[in-house]
Amino acid sequence: MTQTDFITEANALDDQLLAWRRDFHMHPEIGLQEWRTAGIVATELDKLNYQVQTGVAQTGVVGLMETGRPGPVVLLRFDMDGLPLQEENDVPYKSQHDGLMHACGHDGHVAIGLGVATLLARHRDELKGTVKLMFQPGEEGMNGAGLMIADGVLDRIGPRPDIALAAHIWNDKPLGKVGVAAGPVMAAAEAWECVIRGRGGHGAAPHQTADPIVAAAQVIVAWQTAISRNVDPLETAVLSVGSIHAGDAFNIIPSAVTLKGTIRTFDADVRDTVLNRFEEIATGISAALGCTAEIDLRPLTPAVVNDPKVTTFVRQLVAQIVGEENIFESRSMGSEDMAFINAEIPGCYIMVGSQNEEAGLVHAHHNPRFDFDEAVLPLTVAIMTTAAVEYLNG
Repeated sequence: MTQTDFITEANALDDQLLAWRRDFHMHPEIGLQEWRTAGIVATELDKLNYQVQTGVAQTGVVGLMETGRPGPVVLLRFDMDGLPLQEENDVPYKSQHDGLMHACGHDGHVAIGLGVATLLARHRDELKGTVKLMFQPGEEGMNGAGLMIADGVLDRIGPRPDIALAAHIWNDKPLGKVGVAAGPVMAAAEAWECVIRGRGGHGAAPHQTADPIVAAAQVIVAWQTAISRNVDPLETAVLSVGSIHAGDAFNIIPSAVTLKGTIRTFDADVRDTVLNRFEEIATGISAALGCTAEIDLRPLTPAVVNDPKVTTFVRQLVAQIVGEENIFESRSMGSEDMAFINAEIPGCYIMVGSQNEEAGLVHAHHNPRFDFDEAVLPLTVAIMTTAAVEYLNG
């Protein structure tokens, strides 16, 4: 079997891939509630004679194909959840669920997973070892990967994988470009809440108050120095405030301000530096202005780190499919719970360009007008299938 053969076979699945993707897009489900999606996945895998286990981490599905011939174990992961977002696209396959939308491409990921399952099942007799397909719920901030690991996806449901592969449709790059890079490719993420408490009072008598709004304003500006003055300029970090809430009246200085946001880093030492400065700045400036700062920091995911050997293997195959000139060094300050899998299993997380400027498919992930060039579906099927087969038989 050659890479070209898999491209041809994947292209021949195009109508089915489109049907799956558009059906999932019309029926998005929030994380850990993907009952309909999981049911379709389980049914399709059962038709292909996979050993199917459902209910893993609530709505996760695992499909196991043991060839009966000695060989390695490959884990292929596909996430399934949508987002709490009202779709603004005017397309025939628009979301039918108010307030829910597939705005990150996970509908495409599920279709790709079923396409890969189809091609691998078709060539079952030519393969060695074991294929483990992981259809994951709750990637969007719910740590579905970690929950599936806790439920035994790596060790108790079939043999432990030797490598793990995942791909993400990527609207930041045009169709035909594929991101493959060793080392950290997605950032570690923290969610935080900071409540700055002061002493409220009349807006016309600020001298009688300890104004938490003024403290919050200075804290927000000073936080940026944690990046610009405490992090090595050759390193990368992000500290963003996403929510500010204080008061309800124009003439009242409130007693508290609530801030929410995120911190993103690649390197563990940089992470420690930013977290320490984050807390020191908030508490120090608040205290100087007669206020206090209460911080609730919630780690979400570590960085997604691609194994160098697995990445080299994948990059060589991708180069044969799209050409070395179409491979880019994929790194993003976004986060991904594939990090938990790659921390356990040598893995490679791939980004497959899906933007089409001429067709207007340019909107970013998590945008209410997000959509992608569906030609990315067979291309990604071919990449994932090729990598799995070459590793199993190689």
